Amino acid sequence: MTFKDVVTSVEELRALMGEPSELALRKDIGRLDHHCRAFITRSPFVLIATADRSGRCDVSPKGDGPGFVQVLDERHLVIPDRPGNKRFDGIRNLLENPGIGLIFLLPRSEETLRVNGRAQIVRDPDVLARFAVQGKLPQLAIAVEVQESFLHCAKCVKRSGLWDAEKWPDLTGLASAAQMLHDHARPKDMTVEAMQDRLQDGYRKNLY
Repeated sequence: MTFKDVVTSVEELRALMGEPSELALRKDIGRLDHHCRAFITRSPFVLIATADRSGRCDVSPKGDGPGFVQVLDERHLVIPDRPGNKRFDGIRNLLENPGIGLIFLLPRSEETLRVNGRAQIVRDPDVLARFAVQGKLPQLAIAVEVQESFLHCAKCVKRSGLWDAEKWPDLTGLASAAQMLHDHARPKDMTVEAMQDRLQDGYRKNLY
């Protein structure tokens, strides 16, 4: 598909959309103050954006009990890497390009918290010991040096009705996760029912 009238410069963008307000510019404090810490401590869910050296992007969701992301000081936070599918899309990106973007979500809060910085993949036993759950430790964690931090306004959440159950879409007719995976991966000698059993078994046994 070829698109027409494509914006190709910051100058075009500003001519079209205008300049940010002083408030929008000043809200980035570049550190984690007590407000940011309180938000992160209560957040059970974060989206992690990365890109490899060529610019190929990935956004990975991470979730656990509130406070699973730990703030070490006003410039550093750590995210445990719990068991997953071992693709390591985001982690592989960070090995090539340490730039990282985070969006923290807080159920019922229409605002989100954005944190950007540089990341390292760590296996320091003293760090990992902070994240024990059910007697199990993560094998790795993502340590982030904070460069930007600011509250994101609620417009996108209000428009989406994300926390408003009355606005949630009807899921009737939507294929199950097992059906989607079966159609996408096309595994040999595995039925949709077997795929469903595999998913549920993983959820029961491998959360931590």
